[in-house]
Amino acid sequence: MGTAERLTVGTAGRELDVLVEGPEDGAALLFHSGTPSAAVRIPDLSTAAVSRGLRLVAWSRPGYAGSTPQPGRSVANVVEDAEAILDELGAQHCVALGWSGGGPHALACAALMKDRCLAAATIAGVAPYDPRSLDWTAGMGPENIEEFGATLEGEATLRPILERWASELATVTGEQVAASLGGLASDIDKAALTGEFAEVMAESFRASISTGIEGWLEDDFAFVRDWGFELSMIRTPVAIWQGAEDRMVPYAHGKWLAAHVSGAQSRLFDDQGHLSLVLKIDRIVEDLVELAGLRQPAAS
Repeated sequence: MGTAERLTVGTAGRELDVLVEGPEDGAALLFHSGTPSAAVRIPDLSTAAVSRGLRLVAWSRPGYAGSTPQPGRSVANVVEDAEAILDELGAQHCVALGWSGGGPHALACAALMKDRCLAAATIAGVAPYDPRSLDWTAGMGPENIEEFGATLEGEATLRPILERWASELATVTGEQVAASLGGLASDIDKAALTGEFAEVMAESFRASISTGIEGWLEDDFAFVRDWGFELSMIRTPVAIWQGAEDRMVPYAHGKWLAAHVSGAQSRLFDDQGHLSLVLKIDRIVEDLVELAGLRQPAAS
């Protein structure tokens, strides 16, 4: 299907580590990966995007891998980076796809990029932190409960926890990645973490903390603070994909988002988890293309 090109894109005095693959004249698919993660090639996603004439654009958020940290960033700040990358590539339009911690960032693109973002989808995406309307950590595995409890206490509590976990992820292999997730991985997710998918996950984890934990730290604080936009601002078509067997981002997050994003299309599954759902990536990208009204390339 081709190879990905790695670029460095400058924006507001920072540098972004960007991975691009696909036709130069195709609409961009902005892929927002999870927490922690970095821009690595995901073969099934590449195939799903490029075969539909899309130009796949992934990047490491600030503080991950080769991207300059941006302390205090909000979820909404991702739009500045997204538009800088699109401008660099000469791409006028895009669709946004966010997995897990990338979900809020895809929704930010839908809310704030106006006519430039044609559609968005979240895969097991995080909902806003609002204890008044959602028991945010209910159903999470113990590691996430510890992580976000520490996040709410502040950096002095959170940083040593992330540093300890990062030291374990620094050398994780595909064979080890399922066990490394501990109580965050349901049985269906452990079953999904084999072969190429497990290797990609391990590569992303290793790359994410290769220059430190700043990106992970910044992500966690961004999730529990004001996102910098309201979901009511979204007028772009959105699909919410979520599985009930998710111990990282609980099912309730997906149901909450489906109920609070106006016009959102619900793709809720009783038999999927946080990772197994990604194995449906071809269906997810097809759905995103249809929501955006993008023309499929003619069959050869």
